[in-house]
Amino acid sequence: MTKRITASLLGLALAAAAPVAAQTEWTSSRPDGHAPIGVMGDHTHEAGEFMFSYRFMHMGMEGMLDGTAEVPNDQVVSPTGYDFMVTPTEMPMQMHMVGAMYAPSDRVTLMAMFNYLSKSMDHVTRAGGAFTTESGGFGDIGVTALVGLVQEGPNRLHLNLGATLPTGTVEAMDETPASGGSEVQLPYPMQIGTGTFALQPGFTYLGMAERVSWGAQGRSTFQLGENDRDWKVGNQYMGTTWFGFRATEQFSLSARLAYQRWENYSGTDAAFGDLMMVPTVNADLLGGQRLDVPLGANFWVASGALRGLRVLAEYALPVWQNLNGPQLETTGVFTVGVQLSVEPG
Repeated sequence: MTKRITASLLGLALAAAAPVAAQTEWTSSRPDGHAPIGVMGDHTHEAGEFMFSYRFMHMGMEGMLDGTAEVPNDQVVSPTGYDFMVTPTEMPMQMHMVGAMYAPSDRVTLMAMFNYLSKSMDHVTRAGGAFTTESGGFGDIGVTALVGLVQEGPNRLHLNLGATLPTGTVEAMDETPASGGSEVQLPYPMQIGTGTFALQPGFTYLGMAERVSWGAQGRSTFQLGENDRDWKVGNQYMGTTWFGFRATEQFSLSARLAYQRWENYSGTDAAFGDLMMVPTVNADLLGGQRLDVPLGANFWVASGALRGLRVLAEYALPVWQNLNGPQLETTGVFTVGVQLSVEPG
């Protein structure tokens, strides 16, 4: 299903490009010359060019779903319902991302991404109590080579050959009402890293005309083996297509369609003895699918001392979710960032 959706998204972008593809040469020197801020590894650079970026992302999660059906909190903890002792009710997450790109040639651009995450999760218990756990730290480092395949006229196509390094912790701990004042291992969603190396292959297509631009991207994440705590994050698959409208020489608007699917975790952390304590320690309740409609705006500085600076923002609204639940549903994702390109010489 994932491959069919990704192929359909690419086909949609190519079909839209056909009538106007001959109108202009592709260029990054316009506000829609980069993809919306929610798309990573979207563009390559000319030989010798650098780009530095910062992104802030806030994801809200609230309420429980099983499949596509909403599940009340009292049903999750009821002995006649799902029979868990505790259920999460809300989980906001913030991520700060710092990136750097460098092109040793016109065909190859290298990229590295560093991030810092902070998470909190609110819970209610079967007895009616409430508590919150928190975690934070530097996450896994991403490295990617973007290899150009097509760089002709208004069209660009490149491979995304990425990997992640297991620099984020999988031993985040905090106190709970049942821990007697001691810190205990937090459930899988509250961990900061994956604990394993991963491969991230993908492709990105870009097209451009006089006042509009478009693109499509498909990427996957394949985790390599279990981590030191005997579990593995599920593989992930995503596909997105977008369209941009250049309103002025410095300002553009964008709209995207973004689909993602993530698999259940495998293995079990020995710290989670009772899998009926809370859904977040059950590795079989962590997979799902989601379809988002992100809307964005880009501002680009065309001249002066800050030439090449971009300020970008995007809000992604989930329009469909199907979760292996009960599992927290996503309520929205807001991303804002800046990018600064430095030309050679």
